[in-house]
This record gives sequence, C-alpha cells and structure tokens, in this order.
Amino acid sequence: MRVLVVEDDPILAHGLTETLRREGYVADNVPSAKGADAALRVTDVDLVILDIGLPGTDGFTWLKRLRARGEEQSVLVLTARDAVTDRVHGLTVGADDYLAKPFAPEELMARVSALARRGRAQRSRVIEHGPLTIDLAKKRATVHGRPLELPQREHAILQYLFSNIDAIVGKDKIAGAVASWDEHISANAIEVHISRLRAKLEPSGIRIRTIRGLGYLVEAWRDAEP
Repeated sequence: MRVLVVEDDPILAHGLTETLRREGYVADNVPSAKGADAALRVTDVDLVILDIGLPGTDGFTWLKRLRARGEEQSVLVLTARDAVTDRVHGLTVGADDYLAKPFAPEELMARVSALARRGRAQRSRVIEHGPLTIDLAKKRATVHGRPLELPQREHAILQYLFSNIDAIVGKDKIAGAVASWDEHISANAIEVHISRLRAKLEPSGIRIRTIRGLGYLVEAWRDAEP
C-alpha cells in the first residue's frame, strides 16, 4: 500500500514516513498541495495523510478539489484544529478520517490500518492464479494451500505482478510500485527478486515470462503447463 504524506513540517513529515515504512507501507512526503497534485499525476496512491495548515492552498481546499476530480484515495486529515466545526467540515469535503495533533503514533497507525482494510474491502481481497492464492488483507501467499515464505520486497513484487496479470510491466513500474521515491532499486535487483520468485513458483506451473526490452508478463493460468 502506497501512502502519500502531505505535511510541510519536515520533522513531522520525516517521522511519519519512517513510521509508515517500518510498518511495511511504501511512504513518501510532499510539503504542499502543489506537490501533492504533482505526485498523484505520476504515482498511484492508496492513502493520503493530509495536513490542513499547508502553505499556499490549504488542505481543505485541496481535498475538495481532489474529490471534485473524482479521485477516490482514502484521506486521513491531520490538523492542529480540533474544533467540532473543523472536523465536520473535513469530513464533509471528503476526508475519510480525522486526527488532531498532537497524536500518539499508535493511534495514527491504527487509523491507517483501518483505512487500509476499508480500501481492500472495496477491491478484491484475494487474488487466485491456479494453485497460487494471495490474501491482500493478511499479506500472505500460499501455493497448493502451503505458505509461500517471501521477504517483504518479494511479496510486494508478487502482489504487483499478479494484480496486473496479462499486462507487461517494466522494471521501472515495478520499482515505482514497491519502493519509496528516495529508495533506489536497480534493474539488477529487480531481476534478482524475479528470479527468486520464479524458483518458488515455477515448480507449480506458474510462469513469469521475460518480454525482452519491455518487462515481465504473468502467463494466464489457462496457458500455463505444469
């Protein structure tokens, strides 16, 4: 799950992104509404953690504009404003949840987790591909009912590939889906992760093809040969 933190306080923004990453989320930060718009143009984001007191365009105005564009990312509003009218206004213009500063990190993560579960409930919670089952909510995968033991990065790549079955995905797309902006994942590293996934999946007839010059393609199960 990719999270965008829109917060102009650099210390708080850094703390939030590091906390999210430790919990397994892909998290990035921008300091303004303008930066948030630029980020959403190039990155698929599942959850926005939004400060209201932003420089330039404030968070409420940006959120209203976001919803007017028809975008449906979950939004958790963070603000020092704790008046009931502000909370009501935030929810009215499109926030999914509201947390007043200062807050405990444990409460923030509980709310993020709840919004993540809600978002997954609106999508398919389970991906099935032949003997492979990926449970998005539990972040678990099984083959023939047996657990598939994967490091966090490999599981993220697995989930991305099998969420895009029948589509060719390039190494840059994979890196962008599973890593934060300030993390560098080389093309060679992607190849290593794919190789390890193949070693674990191919004995069960699940194929990940290399399309030279373009990327990788998960073969439809009906075409796979054990």
